[in-house]
Amino acid sequence: MTDKFDKTPADEPPTGSAAGEETTATAHPEQIKAIPVRHYGRWVSGAVVLVLLGWLAFAFAQGDIRWATITDYLFDDRILQGALNTIIISVLSMLIGLVLGILFAVMRLSKNPVTGAVAWLYIWFFRGTPVYVQLLLWFNLALIFPILNIGFYKDEMVDVMTPFLVALLGLGLNEGAYMAEIVRAGIQSVDEGQTEASHALGMSNGKTMRRVVLPQAMRVIVPPTGNEFINLLKTSSLVSAVQYTDLLRAATNIGSTSFAIMEMLIVASIWYLALTSVFSVGQYYVERYYARGSLRQLPPTPWQRVKTNLRFLQSPRGV
Repeated sequence: MTDKFDKTPADEPPTGSAAGEETTATAHPEQIKAIPVRHYGRWVSGAVVLVLLGWLAFAFAQGDIRWATITDYLFDDRILQGALNTIIISVLSMLIGLVLGILFAVMRLSKNPVTGAVAWLYIWFFRGTPVYVQLLLWFNLALIFPILNIGFYKDEMVDVMTPFLVALLGLGLNEGAYMAEIVRAGIQSVDEGQTEASHALGMSNGKTMRRVVLPQAMRVIVPPTGNEFINLLKTSSLVSAVQYTDLLRAATNIGSTSFAIMEMLIVASIWYLALTSVFSVGQYYVERYYARGSLRQLPPTPWQRVKTNLRFLQSPRGV
C-alpha cells in the first residue's frame, strides 16, 4: 500500500541545469528595451523652417539695402533724441492711464449709478474709437474751440495744444480706458470676504480699497499692465501724425532727406525691438516680485539657470 505522504517524481522540485536556469530567469527578468518613436514630421517641419529662414536671409542679402547707412545712423543724435521722446511719452501716458484706470474702475464698481454710468461711457468711447482718430481730434481741437478760456487762463487753442500735449492726451486717455478694465478685473479677483473682514474691523471703503484690496489685486493687474505698456510703446509711433518728434518721425525725417527710407525704417525697427526687450525684462521681475505671496518657491530666474548650468559644466564629472 502506498503511503499518502510518498512523493512521486512529478512532485519533486526540478533539479539540474534546468532548475538553475528557471531560478535565474525568475530572479533576473530580462530588461525591457524601450525603442523611442521616431517623429519624422518634426524633422521635416524643422527643415522646412530652416529653408524658409535661409531664403529670407538670402533675399535681404541680395536686396538693394545700404547696410552701411543703417550702422551710420543707428546712434545718430536725432535718432537717440527720438528714442528718448518715445520713452518719455510712453511712460507719462502709462502713468496717466494707470491713475485713470484705478479711478474709473472704482467708479464703475461703485453702487452709485451716476459714477458707474460715467465710467462706462468713458470706457465705451475711448475703447471703441481708434487711437489715431483720437489723436487727430485733439490735434484739430482748435477748429471747434479757437480760444481756450477757463476764467483764470485764456489763450489760443493752437498754442495750448502742442504736439507733446496732443500725444500725451491721446495716448493717456486711451490707455486709461483699457487700464480701467484691467484694474476692475484685478479688484474682482479678490475674495469678497477680505472686504467684509475689513469692514468688520471698522475700516472705511477707501481704506479697505487702498490697504487690503488693491495690494492683493496687483498680482492679477501687473502682468496685463506690462503687456499694455509694451503695446503702448509701439502704439506711440502714431504720434508722428501730430508732429511730435518721436523715434519714427525722427527716422522718417532723416530718410526723406537722405533718400534712405527703407534703411531708416530698419533703424527704427531695431530701436523698437531693443526698447521692448528691455522693458520686457523689467516686466518679468515686477511680476516675480508680486508673485511672492502666491508661490511657495519662486522659479529660478534666467540668470540663475545660466549660473546653474555653468556650475554643472565646470564640475569634474558633470554632477
